[in-house]
Amino acid sequence: MSRIENQFTVQFWGVRGSIPSPGPHTVRYGGNTPCVEMQVGGRRLIFDGGTGLHVLGQSLLRQMPIEAHIFFTHSHWDHMQGFPFFVPGFVKGNNFDIYGAIAPDGSTIEQRLNDQMLHPNFPVPLQIMQANLDFHDVHPGQAIQIDDITVETASLNHPGEAVGYRVNWCGGAAVYITDTEHFPNKLDENVLWLSRNADILIYDSTYTDEEYYCSTSPKIGWGHSTWQEAVKVAKAANVKTLVIYHHDPAHDDDFLDCVGKQAVAKFPEAFMAREGLILSIPVSVSLSESFPISKFSP
Repeated sequence: MSRIENQFTVQFWGVRGSIPSPGPHTVRYGGNTPCVEMQVGGRRLIFDGGTGLHVLGQSLLRQMPIEAHIFFTHSHWDHMQGFPFFVPGFVKGNNFDIYGAIAPDGSTIEQRLNDQMLHPNFPVPLQIMQANLDFHDVHPGQAIQIDDITVETASLNHPGEAVGYRVNWCGGAAVYITDTEHFPNKLDENVLWLSRNADILIYDSTYTDEEYYCSTSPKIGWGHSTWQEAVKVAKAANVKTLVIYHHDPAHDDDFLDCVGKQAVAKFPEAFMAREGLILSIPVSVSLSESFPISKFSP
């Protein structure tokens, strides 16, 4: 078994929420919108298609042909705006399985990705992509099996709905929960279930409690959570490592430095998500095991 086939890693390509925020004040953490890549036993799983997906795509051009599974939490603009600029998608011979839940209006992830590339919004249609694109509807609560990888799903509390994902492989687990808003007097049961005993929890921490409950401009009902709530979830679910994610575009590097210090004081194994950060999960893999990249199986 090769070194890659024996690893479970998580790499961050876009960590910002709402809108890309490039500039001199966001250099250390990055300004690209959400995209997280997991290398799981030699297979590539990608979560969300914000502008970070374009950066990931550029890095993949040296590794073609590419096979990957792309999971969308939902189709708000900051989570899908990088897809039309994902260069490997335009290259024949590459293969991508693409997953997303059916929206409240009944549209599939394929329809929504198609619609954002129609005139007058974009110069070329989805159909010009030469890679093989296989689309799959996700029903929150179902488990998706990709060889020996199990991806569990659950609904999140977000306007227009969203899906959280948990990736299980060889005793390790990484959880991707964004965009979601906590409940005022209790922890979200779906969030706790996905997060249970996870090695890594990536959690929507767009705001601080002070911002969320601000008397003059509260963020209640906006569909996002706080780093303080992230710590509560991590402790309650017995999470090993917490990653503060989906940074507000108004939060510059210095602000995020302060959040990071406060989070570590409450939860020592907390990290601030930043572009380029790579985390590894220890797993138990038999040297005789080897699984090729495979297609989706329900």
